[in-house]
Amino acid sequence: MTIHREGYKSIALATLVFGVINIALFWFFSASLLWICIAAFIITLVFLLFIVSFFRIPSRTLTLGDNLVVSPCDGKVVVIEETVDVEYFNEKRLQVSIFMSPANVHVNLNPLSGEVVYNQYHKGKYLVAWNPKSSTENERHSVVIKKDNVQVLVKQIAGAVAKRIVNYLHVGDKVQQGAELGFIKFGSRVDLLLPPGTKINVGLNEVVRGGVSVIATL
Repeated sequence: MTIHREGYKSIALATLVFGVINIALFWFFSASLLWICIAAFIITLVFLLFIVSFFRIPSRTLTLGDNLVVSPCDGKVVVIEETVDVEYFNEKRLQVSIFMSPANVHVNLNPLSGEVVYNQYHKGKYLVAWNPKSSTENERHSVVIKKDNVQVLVKQIAGAVAKRIVNYLHVGDKVQQGAELGFIKFGSRVDLLLPPGTKINVGLNEVVRGGVSVIATL
């Protein structure tokens, strides 16, 4: 397991806060209120470990395949439905949405190899990520990856807690399946918009792993 580069500053700040709080408490109160010092140490340690865990990148054997759409993130499938995309395709698409809780790994991966033909950031609201309107009204970043005659839109969506979406791609980039697409800090959602008729390999409420679980077969 490694730590994602997006977490360096957050972990450093959390470590500083952890140190300052506990040094101050033990310096001033350890003689008279030792139990408060110990309780504060445990609480702040749990918080620090949570921050470190949030930015973890586990070692995994990736699933690769020319005709496969692999999960772009860890989480739970909360939507599988046909929808009309008004951002890029302007036609019906098959939507698969994955909700990421704060406990999930939050690095986002390319679901397939191909060329980036669209990349657009949208300001928006911070509705809870499972709200159906979050797909079109929340802060989000959309990328379309084209492989041969197939185009797949990957939409990173901020939730009520997530306040920063990071996307590493640019129009014209040649990307590899399973490589980093971006990162969303502290809880969020990722939508996949697939061609109509695509075979879906997951079900509602199924837990998936980024880079490993096969979402669909093209």
